[in-house]
This record gives sequence, structure tokens and C-alpha cells, in this order.
Amino acid sequence: MNIFSSHKKSTSRSKVAIIGAGAVGSTVAYTATIKNIAAEIVLIDKDTPKEEGNVMDIDDGLCFVETGCIKGADMRAASDADVIVITAGAAQKPGETRLDLVQKNTAIFKSIFKSIGKIKKSAIIIVVSNPVDVLTHVAQQASGLPVNQVFGTGTALDTSRLKTQLGHAFGINTKNIHGYVMGEHGDSEFVAWSTVSIGGVPINKIPGFTTTVAKDIEESVRREAYEIINKKGATYFGIAQVVTNILKAIIFDQHIIVPVSTCVQKYHGVSGVCIGVPAVIGQYGVEKIWTTELSAVEKKKFQKSAEVIRSYL
Repeated sequence: MNIFSSHKKSTSRSKVAIIGAGAVGSTVAYTATIKNIAAEIVLIDKDTPKEEGNVMDIDDGLCFVETGCIKGADMRAASDADVIVITAGAAQKPGETRLDLVQKNTAIFKSIFKSIGKIKKSAIIIVVSNPVDVLTHVAQQASGLPVNQVFGTGTALDTSRLKTQLGHAFGINTKNIHGYVMGEHGDSEFVAWSTVSIGGVPINKIPGFTTTVAKDIEESVRREAYEIINKKGATYFGIAQVVTNILKAIIFDQHIIVPVSTCVQKYHGVSGVCIGVPAVIGQYGVEKIWTTELSAVEKKKFQKSAEVIRSYL
């Protein structure tokens, strides 16, 4: 499914606005800065002292990188950004699920878009805040931009966790492991084992891979966020790397495949829901939803996950 917006191809995307200067937003700003992603990074938060402190801290290291500048601003500064990253919202607390945050963060998102005002027509919006699938839907409606230009981080972090777990289990570098976690970024997500391979070999043909190993790894991937939150209060290093990787794909038009939360139509029996699926990411945002081969069981899991998301819309 190709979905391109009507605006002309731009030569660069160099202004990135990050809304939310908490643990996730500030780490995204720092990671994007040291990886030389953009000419200008703008950090925005209603907590002005926190925003200013993070900007000052990151700014102190600009002499070591290629990033042109980082500054703080109000919401209106996001209106002409090439890419807007939204990390603002109530954080998930120990014992809470991501879906417990629906009402609070929906209200926050509507307030954010009202404060930004008119958004640049060619802008790409990346939603990071949870529940990311539901809030991606909210952002698509509130922004008025084409659906391919507004997407969430989806199951990209969960997929990274899957690769890490498999790398540990089989002693292989994660760069040689491919496959996806799909569905809701939450408790109904699932590992699409049909898509997983190590060094080009399907996972079910790897010596030592059993149904028990698969079950243990999938459960570990699903529960890891809760574990991290219980141990240190929040997750932010991993997701910052995920967002920076997506930013790079947009700014440099890389066409990488990432499992993000985007609106699907007739995809394994699911339509009209923002959900984690592999997609080609380039300067137009979601440029194509990648077709995957799923087993009958996996298709049912995907459809069930979509219904969980739909129930919160």
C-alpha cells in the first residue's frame, strides 16, 4: 500500500521539535544531537525550568558534534518544524498498563495541537507517548495531516527487545537478527515468529529453538517495560534510540523497515486502526506498509490486538 502526500519533495528536513522535556523527550534530544540528526533541535515543555535546564546541559556539548543548535521554545515553535516528536503526557507508573493512560493523555494531546496552531503541511509527526496506538489516532485527527505523515513508535522498541533477547539466547549479534513484534504496543502484542530469522535462517530451523524458548522470550519482551519501570521508574534510553533511528530514516530518506503504529486498511483482516506493523519509513513518513506472511494463529492474535486498541477509541 503506497501512501504519499501531495507536497513536493523537499531537499532536507532539518528542524526537529520535541514536545516534552521529561526523561524520554530530553534523552531523545540528547541522542539526536550526538548522532548529528538535524541542524536545529527545539525542546518544548510547559515546565520551563526543566526545559531550559535540559537545553543548557545538551548545549554545553555542541562543540563536539555537528548539530547546529538546540533551544527551548513554546508550542508555537513546532508549527514550522520538519519533524515533530511528541513525548509529552502522563508517565506510566508501577502497576499501570499503557492503556490506563488513555483519558489523561488524550486530553493532553488535544491541548498540544490547539497550542501549536497551524502545522506545516509537509511535517512528519512521530508519537511516542503511551498508549501510543490510541494517541496516534488522536494525533492524526487533531493534526489534519495525511495519515502517512502521522505515526507512532508502535512495536519498534518491542522488536528491539526481541532481537536483544534472541541475541543473548543464541550468541549472535542483534544486527544479524530480523523479525517483528506486531500489534498493540502493550499486553496484547505478539512476536510474529513467522517473520523471524537469524543470519537468513528461519528461527524454527535454528538448533535450540523450541516452543518453550519462544514462549519465554515472548513473555520477557512483553513484560520488560514493567520490569524497568519497577526498577528505575521509567524507560527512556531504548526508546530514545528507536526515535533517533526513525528520525534519521526521515531526514536522510533511508527507506528502512520499522514496525510502527500506523493506520491499516485490510491488513490481515484489520482496517481503520493504528497498530504496530512493519512499514517503510522515508522522508514522507510511512511510505509503504510492508506485507508480511503470518500463520493462521498469528493472524488471530493480530486481529485480537486490534480489537483491544479499537475498544479504547
